[in-house]
Amino acid sequence: MSTDEILLIPDAGHPVAPGAPDAPEAAPPFEEPPAAPEHEEMEPRRRRRPIWTAVWVLGLVAVGALGWLLLSAVLMTSAIEKIPADALPSLDAVGNGPTNYLLVGTDSREDLSPELGDYFGDFGGERADVIMVLHVEGGRLQMVSLPRDLRVDIPGRGAARINAAYAYGGPDLLVATVKQTTGLPIHHYLEVRFGDFAGVVDALGGVSVEFPYAARDGKSGLSVAAGTDVLNGAQAVSYVRSRSYEELRDGSWLAVDQGDIARTARQQLVVDQLLASATRPTRFPSLPFVARSLGNSLRADAGLSTGTLLKFGLAVARADVTETATLPTRNAPSGGVAYLAAVEPDATALLQSFATGQSMVPAG
Repeated sequence: MSTDEILLIPDAGHPVAPGAPDAPEAAPPFEEPPAAPEHEEMEPRRRRRPIWTAVWVLGLVAVGALGWLLLSAVLMTSAIEKIPADALPSLDAVGNGPTNYLLVGTDSREDLSPELGDYFGDFGGERADVIMVLHVEGGRLQMVSLPRDLRVDIPGRGAARINAAYAYGGPDLLVATVKQTTGLPIHHYLEVRFGDFAGVVDALGGVSVEFPYAARDGKSGLSVAAGTDVLNGAQAVSYVRSRSYEELRDGSWLAVDQGDIARTARQQLVVDQLLASATRPTRFPSLPFVARSLGNSLRADAGLSTGTLLKFGLAVARADVTETATLPTRNAPSGGVAYLAAVEPDATALLQSFATGQSMVPAG
């Protein structure tokens, strides 16, 4: 090969013979790959998909839970015996303040279950044995009991025990009497009879009560051992009716916590437990079935709608404080009849706090 046939590659500087295969091109200098755009489409989609899936699942669960609650409220309100509006003209329209419920337990002897025993006597008529105003306000469930022996002026009837108002004129006269006596508006009315109350307790699985000593009441039929006991319906009725309560101390039966005031405290304890049990999260799966049973045990004003009941139940479930009180009273016998009279100014102060939803527990 002559020197004329030798070619030089300028960049490589090496001779290449004619006809030889082309030398591979030199690799380009290394460059960093271009940075991904700040708003690349695929990555955000991959990150959002699990979040939106969780949102949808939670949404479906929430809708299902709300539907379950609504079904329960519908079943309960449809089962409640309704009192026509024209039979309860004394009820107030709901306003801007707390919504007050008058809870009444009557001593009717009709249709009593044999399980309740022979502790009710043979009395005709029907009186209000439990008279309690309650509401939920500011995260507090508040209850005020009116002793059944409280001497009041019953409209159109004159002076008598407050529980006689029901016997004289049924629910409406009792509502009117409670309003006149307390100055509180009453927006809704709920009533349960002794026999039905036992069914309510059984439907909710009983009520747990701690007894520091063995206790009994020969008149109401109460008989329990010392310790924490879950009372069934019949036992709970005998407990809330007890006015001759005795405890076994040092081998002897001692009369304690007797009379109307002590009894209202027992009633408040049981009502608080029942409300807590009915709204407990563990109750949720069986709620519609329990709701119908509860509804069958109640009598209420026609204005107690499904929405009202659902709102009240949710408020009770969210309440983190329970305040209970009994109207301050003193013994005030008259004409050979045992009466109680309100103690002032304590009674007025208590009712004013309740009326505005303020705490009934004195500061400090």
